[in-house]
Amino acid sequence: MQRQAAAMVGGIIAGVVTSAVMFAGRKSGLMTKTLDRDAVDWIDEKTGSRAVIGDTGTSIAEFANHLGASAAFGAALPKLEDMAPSLSPVTLGALYGTALYAVNIGAIAPVLGITQGEFAAGPRKAGERWFIHVLQGVLTAVIARRLVSPGANDDETAIGDGI
Repeated sequence: MQRQAAAMVGGIIAGVVTSAVMFAGRKSGLMTKTLDRDAVDWIDEKTGSRAVIGDTGTSIAEFANHLGASAAFGAALPKLEDMAPSLSPVTLGALYGTALYAVNIGAIAPVLGITQGEFAAGPRKAGERWFIHVLQGVLTAVIARRLVSPGANDDETAIGDGI
């Protein structure tokens, strides 16, 4: 599989896994109100979706958005690997997840009104959000590395030199 396609598939798989982790964390009480629920509330606030398609429908819309964003963010991974070829997929994914957290959750989400900002969220909730983004980045990079065809040309080379 080509690098970019592998990274996008890795992003989608990581998106499914992180959604499952947030669901399980929330249901078990190990996590607070997770970002996906904040996004569902935001979608409803902006569109009135719960009145039309219910909470489940709004949750499905948010999940589809999450997977699309996961694929899009995954698509950038090969370029990042090109800029830091000596990093392992785990290291690259952790750094990328941290960067996504900082930009998306630290800056964009509060401006859009999806979150109240990380200082207001407090250290526990901020830590949970950061963890989910690091998990997303690491899973994306590791899965992408596993999906790339060995010995392929530049468009199809593996991400990183190892795990």
